Amino acid sequence: MNIIKKLKKEWFLISMAFAIVLAILTPDVGRSGGWVHLDLLTGLGVALVFFLHGLGLSPKAIKAGISNWRLHIYIQLATFLFYPLIWVVLGESFLAYMPPALAFGFCYLFVLPSTISSSVAMTSVGKGNVPAAIFNASLSSILGIFITPLLIQLFMGYEGVELDLMASVTSIAQLLLLPMIVGQLARPFLLAQAEKHKSVVNKVDKYVILMIVYNAFCDSVANGIWQEFSLGLLVTSFAICLVILLIMVHSIQWGARRCKFDLPDEVAAVFCGSKKTLAAGIPMAKVIFAGDPALGMILLPIMLYHPIQIFYCAMLANRYVKQKEQNEQLATNQR
Repeated sequence: MNIIKKLKKEWFLISMAFAIVLAILTPDVGRSGGWVHLDLLTGLGVALVFFLHGLGLSPKAIKAGISNWRLHIYIQLATFLFYPLIWVVLGESFLAYMPPALAFGFCYLFVLPSTISSSVAMTSVGKGNVPAAIFNASLSSILGIFITPLLIQLFMGYEGVELDLMASVTSIAQLLLLPMIVGQLARPFLLAQAEKHKSVVNKVDKYVILMIVYNAFCDSVANGIWQEFSLGLLVTSFAICLVILLIMVHSIQWGARRCKFDLPDEVAAVFCGSKKTLAAGIPMAKVIFAGDPALGMILLPIMLYHPIQIFYCAMLANRYVKQKEQNEQLATNQR
C-alpha cells in the first residue's frame, strides 16, 4: 500500500517517463504536423496554463511582498546573473565534451526564469516569506520573457543559432504574458469557480507539460536525434544537473546569511532563486528553437533538473521546518 501511495504521489514524474517511452514507440503519432496535431493543442494548453496563473495571483499578496527590495534584487540576481555565469565559465567545456544540442540545452537551463507554483509551494512548506515568494516568482516569469531570449542570443548567437530577438520576445509575450494579464482581469469574475475546482485547476499545467514533452520527443525521435546520445551521456547529464543544483542552492543559502536575511526571507531566496521553470521553459523553447529537430535534446537538461530540484527542495523544506521549530523552542526556553 505504501508503494501505491508513493506512485500516486509521484504520478507526474512517472507520467513524464511514460511520455518519453511512448514517444520512442509512436513518434509519428505525436510529432508536429502529425495526425493528432499535438503542436497546435500544446499552444492552446500553454495559453490556458498562464491564464490560470494570472487568475490565481493575488494582488494583495504581491503588494505585501514588494517592499522587501533587498530580497527581490538578491533573488533576481541569483536567477538571471549567478546561473548564467556558469555558462560563461564552463560553456566551452560543455561544447567540447557534449553534442552541441545538449550543451545548448544546459545553456538554456541556466538562463530560464524561476518557477511560480513550486517556488511558492516550497516556501510555504518551509515556513518562509510567502508574499515575497509570490512576488519574486511572478516577477521572474515576466522578466524571463525578455531576458531569456536576450541571453540565448548573447550566448548562442555566435554558435550558429539564428534567433530573431524581437520576434521571439513578441511570441513569448503573446504566449505567456497576455494570457496571464487576461487571467488577472478575469479574476473578480472567475476566481470563485477556480477555487471550487482547485484540485483540477492545479493539475492543468502538468497535463499540458506532458503533452509538450510527448510532442518534443516524438519530433526528436522522428528526426533521428537520439542516435548520437548514449546512456553514459544521459547519466553524465543527470550528475551535472544534480551538482549544479547543490552548488546553487547552498551558495544562495550562504549568500542569504551573509546578507543577514531572517529565516523566512532565506527560505524564499533559496526556493525562488534556485528553481528553473519547466512549465514556461518548454513552451519558450518551442518559440526560441522553432523548427529545430534537436529540440528534445535541448530540453533534456531542464527535464532532468526539474525532478531533481523538486525532490531536493522538498527535503530542504522539511529541514527548514525543523530549524524553525528549534528556533521557536530555544526562544521559549530563554524566556
